[in-house]
Amino acid sequence: MSAPSPDRNAVRNDWTRDEIASLFDLPFDELMWQAQTVHRAHHAAGQVQLSTLLSIKTGGCPEDCGYCSQSVSADSGVKATKLMDVRAVLQAAAQAKDNGSTRFCMGAAWRNPKDRDMGAIVAMVEGVRGMGMETCMTLGMLEPHQAKQLADAGLDYYNHNIDTSPERYGDVITTRSFQERLDTLDAVRSAGINVCCGGIVGMGETREDRVGFVHALATLPEHPGSVPVNALVPVKGTVLGDMLADTPLAKIDEIEFVRTVAVARITMPASMVRLSAGRESMSDSAQALCFMAGANSIFTGDKLLTAGNAGDDKDAALFAKLGVTPMAVEPSARHPGLEPASRSCGSVERSGTPGQARGDAVMAEAAE
Repeated sequence: MSAPSPDRNAVRNDWTRDEIASLFDLPFDELMWQAQTVHRAHHAAGQVQLSTLLSIKTGGCPEDCGYCSQSVSADSGVKATKLMDVRAVLQAAAQAKDNGSTRFCMGAAWRNPKDRDMGAIVAMVEGVRGMGMETCMTLGMLEPHQAKQLADAGLDYYNHNIDTSPERYGDVITTRSFQERLDTLDAVRSAGINVCCGGIVGMGETREDRVGFVHALATLPEHPGSVPVNALVPVKGTVLGDMLADTPLAKIDEIEFVRTVAVARITMPASMVRLSAGRESMSDSAQALCFMAGANSIFTGDKLLTAGNAGDDKDAALFAKLGVTPMAVEPSARHPGLEPASRSCGSVERSGTPGQARGDAVMAEAAE
């Protein structure tokens, strides 16, 4: 089957696996041309969103995700911590903003949040949003009432990855079903929060699995607003880290990774496609190809949840080399009241919303 020629403005939810497989099989230059054509029809060329990810509760997770160093079943040396203090989270957000990030993502190693923790979580969302930044949370599975609490606080995005194809999923995780992940995405969408959903490549999967992974995302009722594409960072003590150590499967081929990014861009044209974990081990050339393939968001800073990251200085040098510019914050489609983020924490716009007032008050107290 020949690959479909992209309609630059079409957003489809009826992609077939054969169509997606034919995109993967395209000659590389043709695939890149199609991806860049679609990208420019929906996004500003040469602009990349800077996001920062903070672990607000590390380790001790009861899930058995084979890639994760934070699982209680992993012998990775990651120690469990309690939920961070709200003020410490907001200080980290302010630093991220000063370094140019426009989205602040907060992750907790939970199967699901407890209702007793939701007050602090809401305060974090309101405080970060009060700084003029986009907000994203990843807390595990959500009940509908918890999703509503986050929506009422103004949360812009909720991250809940499907990780891999439905067929491969059971080989990676056994404590949470693929359907449970879809149920959480449904709860998030129903509450009016934008979905952030992607997965991990380089876990020993086949191209057929990568086709299934993209297909599962591209045929959701609504495409995710953000699609993080991670390259596995093998960690000793995790199931996959030990299984793939010192084997050719321990690192995905860079061209195959770029192909995955390009196919995600073509099939989900309006989504932000984010380079996430694994980027610190990529060459500048591979990252440049990913941007050409339609990636337009990265995690910046020295650390992700527990893994290392490229760092702000290295990213700035890469952007200068490529002529790429950081993207300004844009109002969320579902929460349009967000003010553009300024580059200085000291000049936060105050529109009088409760979240902004709380963020200003907490940061003022923390600065004393």
